[in-house]
Amino acid sequence: MTLYTESTGSGPDLVLVHGWGLNGGVWDTLAPLLEPDFRVTRVDLPGHGRSAWQADEGLDGLARAVLESVPERAAWLGWSLGGLVAARAALASPARIERLVLVAATPSFVCRPGWPAAMAPGLLEVFADDLRRDYRRTLQRFLALQVRGSDAAEVVLRELRARLLQHGQPVPEALLAGLDILRTADLRARFAEIACPALLLMGARDTLAPAAAAPPAAGLLPDARVELIAGAGHAPFLARPAAVAGIVGNFLQPMRTGHAGEIHAG
Repeated sequence: MTLYTESTGSGPDLVLVHGWGLNGGVWDTLAPLLEPDFRVTRVDLPGHGRSAWQADEGLDGLARAVLESVPERAAWLGWSLGGLVAARAALASPARIERLVLVAATPSFVCRPGWPAAMAPGLLEVFADDLRRDYRRTLQRFLALQVRGSDAAEVVLRELRARLLQHGQPVPEALLAGLDILRTADLRARFAEIACPALLLMGARDTLAPAAAAPPAAGLLPDARVELIAGAGHAPFLARPAAVAGIVGNFLQPMRTGHAGEIHAG
């Protein structure tokens, strides 16, 4: 499956994977801040934006589709559902992912035994039922949840609404499949296999992927650090784009150093 991608900027490769219901346009604020130092590739997940919907193949299928569509070796930054996709890709093809940034993402989005800092599973089931009855209203409700707690809620919600249908409305089947992934995926047992350095970047006021989940998630990874964005909810890169770009740039600095060295040697 070939997905729609868009690459801008120059330098080592950085792949951006959006969250549920959105598309590559959600990076319009963050990407320009990263493009001076990285070649940024945005991808639209299947059934979102400009990528066609295919048969539902679950989280493994999403990771495989993105791997088939983006640069061969890169850092990956995934937001929310996109974080699960990026983590699964790192497990499937470890040689291709140099560094991993998980934004508002954890190995399990719902509460499970031993994993309390997460969403109630029933909430996603309600959203799935509501989605079948009232597609557009349910999408808008989910956007409102993403900004809850943020001290920049109005600005972020306005930005999310502007990007939601920027490149066409997401396919209902893709949305239902994404909700199912968020409800069922649990990568805790496999996080120890992610060998590349990882950054967990969380909004301090996120009510969907609580910041309290970040330390235990980082503890499952061999090489991880946690950064919190003060005052931000589930979309910290919209609430505090300059702060997020600075943290991401610092984390990816070793790639830039290596990239410059390779150019100099050539």
